[in-house]
Amino acid sequence: MNGNHVIADVMLGASWALAFGGLAWYIGRTATEITYVTLADGRRRERRLPLLFRWLLPLVPNVLRFVEGERYSRTKERAGRQLLSAGYSGLMSPQEFLAIRILLVAVMAPVMIVLLRLFFESIPGPLGDGMLRRQGLFYGAAVLYTLFYTPLWLRSAVRRRHREIEHALPFVLDLLTLSVEAGLDFMSAIQRIIERRQIDPVSEDLVGMFREVQLGKTRREALKHMARSSGQSDLQSVVNALVQADEMGVSIGAILRIQADQMRTRRFQRAEKKANEAPVRLLFPLVAFIFPSVLIVLLGPVLMQLIQHGF
Repeated sequence: MNGNHVIADVMLGASWALAFGGLAWYIGRTATEITYVTLADGRRRERRLPLLFRWLLPLVPNVLRFVEGERYSRTKERAGRQLLSAGYSGLMSPQEFLAIRILLVAVMAPVMIVLLRLFFESIPGPLGDGMLRRQGLFYGAAVLYTLFYTPLWLRSAVRRRHREIEHALPFVLDLLTLSVEAGLDFMSAIQRIIERRQIDPVSEDLVGMFREVQLGKTRREALKHMARSSGQSDLQSVVNALVQADEMGVSIGAILRIQADQMRTRRFQRAEKKANEAPVRLLFPLVAFIFPSVLIVLLGPVLMQLIQHGF
């Protein structure tokens, strides 16, 4: 009987070891995985989804049927626009995004609650007892985190891509202006810039626009679609100016030069605004962290002497 128990314990331990080994391999594999998005001209740009998304992607097909239909049509449409603006449209569909959001709540929230429970029970003494009494707050925070993580991540990805467009757009407009004024037509200038610039968000949008023109769309339609898909205000302003110039027969070179000057002025104004906001943003760290440390360093010895010798 003892031998059977030993064999059973060994088999159980080996099963747990295999399970944890497979889980560790899966987590490590997904942590190092890199996904590439192929652009219209054949080049690729690296895209990396968050680690939680990569862990849950194999489970997505089991949840897709719950997000089909007209019930989530408006949510999927909004998610599709945001994924397109963030540059993840070729990597994740709106249905997959909603499925991952459901999986985060259904799978990761219970896992986080179990881990928090084990963590609270492992803390000895009054501190652990106090945490156990307040465990509902921690569990609620874990559920809220899993519920709002996906939309917050998507909004931050959109803002990050818009900042990259904002930084690169004046330089691209300068190149377009020089190329057009040197004698190239607008589409040839865009092709030259696409071929010789590294892939960034502006280049991605220009590649898509150029490909649409090659497939038969008019230049005006392709520019408008690029502005809608990007959702960046500076790029939309440039596209509107180019469309109006095309409709009115104004020289594109002059419009590009004016837009480049305006983009540089806007960037300088944004920098000035951030510089003016810096003292206000530094106020809380100064009051909460720096001033108390300075007071302790300056008044600490005086207070110690007063305590030792009496007031």
